[in-house]
Amino acid sequence: MRVSMAQPGAAVASCSDFLTIHRELLVSELRSVQCVLDNLLACGFLCEEDVEIIQRSATKTDQVRKVLELVQSKGEEACDYFLSIIYRVRDAYIDLQPWLREIHYHPREEVMLLKVVNTDPLSRYCGKLRHEMRRDTSFIMSYGQREEIRLEDLYTDTLMELLNDCNESLGFMESLDQLFKDHAVFNPQGEIIYVMGDAGVGKSIFLQKLQNLWSKQELQTDALFFFRFRCRMFSSFKNTDQISLRDLLFKYNCYPDHDPDQEVLSYILRFPEKVVFTFDGYDEIQEHLELMNAPEVASPEEKAQPLQLLVSLLSGKLLKGSQKVLTARTGIEIQSRVIRKKVVLRGFSPTHLETYIHLHFKEPVHRELVSVQLDASPHLCGLCSTPLFCWIVFKSFRHLHAMHDRFELPETCITLTDIFLLLTEVFLSHTTSPAVSLLKRSTRCTSETLRAGLRPLRAFAILARGGMETGTFICSQEEITACGLTEEDLPLGFVRPVSNFDASGSPATFEFLHMTLQAFLSAFALVLDEQAPASSILRFFTKCNRKRKSCLPCICDMSKPGEKQLATNEHFQFTNLFLCGLLSKSHTSLMQHLVPAKLLKKKQALLKSYLSTSVKSHLQGLPYFDSPEGMKVHVMPNFLWMLRCIFETGSKDIAQMTARGITAGFIKLGYCNVFSGDCTALNFVLQHRHKLLGLDMDNNNISDYGVKQLKPSFCKMTIVRFCVNHLSDSSIEVLAEELCRYKIVEVLGLYNNHITDAGAKLVARIIQECPKLRIVKIGKNKITGVGGRYLASAIQKSKSIFDVGMWGNSIGDEGAEAFAESLRHHPSLTNLSLSANGITSKGGRILAEALKENSCLRIFWLVQNNLSDDVAPHLAELIRANTGLSHLWLISNRFTVDGIRCLAEALSQNTVLKEICVKGNQVSEEEEKLFLGEKRLQFH
Repeated sequence: MRVSMAQPGAAVASCSDFLTIHRELLVSELRSVQCVLDNLLACGFLCEEDVEIIQRSATKTDQVRKVLELVQSKGEEACDYFLSIIYRVRDAYIDLQPWLREIHYHPREEVMLLKVVNTDPLSRYCGKLRHEMRRDTSFIMSYGQREEIRLEDLYTDTLMELLNDCNESLGFMESLDQLFKDHAVFNPQGEIIYVMGDAGVGKSIFLQKLQNLWSKQELQTDALFFFRFRCRMFSSFKNTDQISLRDLLFKYNCYPDHDPDQEVLSYILRFPEKVVFTFDGYDEIQEHLELMNAPEVASPEEKAQPLQLLVSLLSGKLLKGSQKVLTARTGIEIQSRVIRKKVVLRGFSPTHLETYIHLHFKEPVHRELVSVQLDASPHLCGLCSTPLFCWIVFKSFRHLHAMHDRFELPETCITLTDIFLLLTEVFLSHTTSPAVSLLKRSTRCTSETLRAGLRPLRAFAILARGGMETGTFICSQEEITACGLTEEDLPLGFVRPVSNFDASGSPATFEFLHMTLQAFLSAFALVLDEQAPASSILRFFTKCNRKRKSCLPCICDMSKPGEKQLATNEHFQFTNLFLCGLLSKSHTSLMQHLVPAKLLKKKQALLKSYLSTSVKSHLQGLPYFDSPEGMKVHVMPNFLWMLRCIFETGSKDIAQMTARGITAGFIKLGYCNVFSGDCTALNFVLQHRHKLLGLDMDNNNISDYGVKQLKPSFCKMTIVRFCVNHLSDSSIEVLAEELCRYKIVEVLGLYNNHITDAGAKLVARIIQECPKLRIVKIGKNKITGVGGRYLASAIQKSKSIFDVGMWGNSIGDEGAEAFAESLRHHPSLTNLSLSANGITSKGGRILAEALKENSCLRIFWLVQNNLSDDVAPHLAELIRANTGLSHLWLISNRFTVDGIRCLAEALSQNTVLKEICVKGNQVSEEEEKLFLGEKRLQFH
């Protein structure tokens, strides 16, 4: 169809007319001349001589003028085709799209049949980025011996929890497609999607999957460009190095081809919202950031030290509006003002683990054997909830089957050190094992394998320790050679080449398979070292005790006055943990094949003495204070690392001493980032405690595996708080069995887990059978009216219960009716919350009627339900009854001024109620003034 002027009644204009009328606009805004020339030439509207004439023009504007002259000279169809190129190659001519809409341009049908090929530098570069990223991300970076595993063959999602700015859960992401969506965005002005997680939980492979989806155009984002960086790259630069933003983008990803006018960079600067960045491992450059004291970079043309460019990108000084995904270890906090969304990776759920087993083991009989062993060992399951550790375990399964015709792990394989020793054995076995007979497999001998591979093992250990001491995670070929490693040693699997730091052909660099493996080998170096004083094994313990302030106030969280943000020292902590494992009594016979017995014994004694002294000092320095539950101690995350180290040593003496040193009757381990595998370490110490104990582990990630590992300690626990820990009914089954066996529990906290009606039935059993149970918090689970009936019936029979929290379930009127029955004449229940449970006026009426026969309840919350004026007369009767109720919360219901008036009139006949909170109901500010005389009605 023809184009027409936008103004009503205007004369119809031809395409040639538009080129004349809007000539100056086209001259100033048409950017990609080459794409126009390529298509006009391909369709025969221009000849080679025409193109040469145009390209001889001195400036781009002169080229555009010449194009317009020649196109108009070729006739109307050429003009229409010229406009169709601009119309169809939208990204290249984005500035002219509003003009095309304004003049209502649409190509004629015959012109639409003519082919248009996008040869624009922007599109070419986007295609090149996608091609190279797909090539680089289609395979998992080798986790070992020359393996090439397709990403799609092994990638398994993990639990991806969304958090708000206060680190409270907003639910879970179901797929990576949700990452860039608006759901769970708590700061629309922020640009960083902050992905956190523990070591080995899968942050890097999470980004690899994200990049792979974008490369295949399967990621729900309109981003044209995707630049990926690993933060450790920035630590490899010298302090004097200066690069521009252009160098950072293109040199360390890929260069745009056929872009003499730098149109790609110009587009990126003009439309940063079309760019996605991923920065992996922000925690790995903390030490380098501390040393940097330079201003941020605001100009894209200005050269600066690469770390400055990184900080400027993250803070929004450069390319403001671009999308950034930043990963870091748990515990590294940055300011909420730059964060758009928070995601924390929680590892494998049981369902994810089952999927991972199916991907690893194709034979059903093998899958069954692995599943049986995992089911028999909650601790092993806990370790396998961390993807990296799970991969090591599964690789060990396959190795043992291939080399020794067995499909089970050694019975002693229960610590993290054991897991990494197995990995080391797998790697070294490739250098020592001859071809194995199909009829007779070789006998497994770990000490023989390690002894045969001692030369490369020692060399890799020295390399690892050197990097650990300097805080670098990348090693050069020179450093590899200096440690005595040969080309034949590199494919063993301990290190892998780093291919994506520099696309300019710089000398090869290497990194260890994972930071935890580098920490393990660093610990091995300390054990194997026969030259340094024996006391040198403690060097990393000293580093862990140092408190270091994290720099970068522009993005680091300095929100709490006077509080220093501590940089992570987890790589040192892991080194210490592995040192404890390698020097443990259980590994003495193995290590004696590698280290002189006398030196080994000396190092073991030094470590035991240091741990004993440190434990005593740490326990004495813990903050003890009185609480309603008795003497309480709130331990710090360092205490958790101490427990892990004690467990790795396997020392009963140190465990007993630690148990005796905890004099408080109540331990608070909330917000300490405890995961399921840590529960075995905690139990290892607590089993030696003789006195009763309260344990608060709220807001961690212990999951069902962790509860199973704590099973031996429940016989001593009077307080069990596992709120916000991703527990299912499986955990409640364990709790019901153990708590009902010992009947000493007094407080049970299970708020915000995944408990269903089946779990509620088990909690009801605990309430009914435990005569000392006083407090139950089971809100924000998945309990309906069915589960509500189970709980209410048990509460009715309990003579000890006095505080029940049910906030955020879905018991509805069915559950309300059951609770009403339990409240009649109840002798002990004083606090009850049925808030946010979908209770309507029908349920409210039944509750009010029942409460008239209750003289014990003092605090009653019905916040965020569906109560309306219909229930107000019944609540008024309850108020007039003067039952003893002192606090009634009706916040965020549907009462109008009429319902509130009914309550206010009843209050004049009540002498006991201290407050009725009615904030958030359907009452205007003017109507609130009607009740100023009744101070007990709280509207704010």
